[in-house]
Amino acid sequence: MPSQPSPKLVLASRSPARAALLEQIGRRPDVVAPSGIDETPAPGELPRLYTARMAEEKMRVAGPLHPDDWIVVADTVVACGRRILVATEEIEVARRHLRMLSGRAHRVWSAVRVRGPDGAEAARVVCTRVRFRGLSTVEIEGYLMTGEWRNRAGSYAIQGRGAAFVHGINGSFENVVGLPVAETELMLRGLGMPPARVET
Repeated sequence: MPSQPSPKLVLASRSPARAALLEQIGRRPDVVAPSGIDETPAPGELPRLYTARMAEEKMRVAGPLHPDDWIVVADTVVACGRRILVATEEIEVARRHLRMLSGRAHRVWSAVRVRGPDGAEAARVVCTRVRFRGLSTVEIEGYLMTGEWRNRAGSYAIQGRGAAFVHGINGSFENVVGLPVAETELMLRGLGMPPARVET
């Protein structure tokens, strides 16, 4: 009988940053397949509950498509108080986000779900607190000109030029980028994934 193919690692996300973070810890995805769900927050939905719901719905779509593989799904949101600052392509929305975050602390929530080839799942929600220094109008407008804010939760990228806005951070830096890698690795290992190979 032919041997069964080894399970692949599927990242159900369109985020290049998440793929890079997995690769950084030796977990290069074999397949990158966005779930394509409706990511509109429900009226009054709290940030933590919203991101957990998004991860659950992404797994509900990805699971049947890759039943014999390892699957990682994640969702990240920036929240200023109870308000969710969703990723946007509209420059006016991004401008409002940056003005709102200027000189204030906010929270970044990421929900991660992992599924093994046997169908077992693990889930975790991680929160990081980020404080921005005060931003001038010139700084905000200059950042908007870079286009880096497009499709970024909170309209900034902490791993890019947006790092210059950050006065302090309490928690996982990788979580703010889009995937808390320590927690993701622990879930993968907990479900039985072998340690990552060391390439020489």
